[in-house]
Amino acid sequence: MGSRDADIDFTFTDPITVRAALDALTRAGWSMDVHAGSVSYMINDADDMYEWYSSSPGDYGEVLALLDAPGNLPYSVAVDVCYPEAGTGGMLLFMPGRTEVSFVPTIDRRRIPAAPEFTDLAWYLNALVLAFVGVGLEGYEAKEIKY
Repeated sequence: MGSRDADIDFTFTDPITVRAALDALTRAGWSMDVHAGSVSYMINDADDMYEWYSSSPGDYGEVLALLDAPGNLPYSVAVDVCYPEAGTGGMLLFMPGRTEVSFVPTIDRRRIPAAPEFTDLAWYLNALVLAFVGVGLEGYEAKEIKY
């Protein structure tokens, strides 16, 4: 039996900051406070090392400033987000240049009730696209692949 990978790739008309994306998601009910009082984020550095870090929710501003720092623009950065009301979430991965952002449902992934082997990408699209429309969303592609 193989594994399944699902993601939604968003394209923005102009580069988007992590702060702008998170502000939009927060207004739509999403949160960075995923792991019982901590914020998880990643910076891919010049050595191509994907290093994950954890910080307290009181450090949101510092974490966002670090992810959006000019020195990190050539690298991929990520932050975990959750939608507490639905009990689900995932990782937002910002690519270099910041016009492409991927969402990977990794936290209590929502499944399609009649086909539980598949991710309910329609639910995630509804929850994410509406938040991103006001911040320059140009398009998206959702996919799920079995390996």
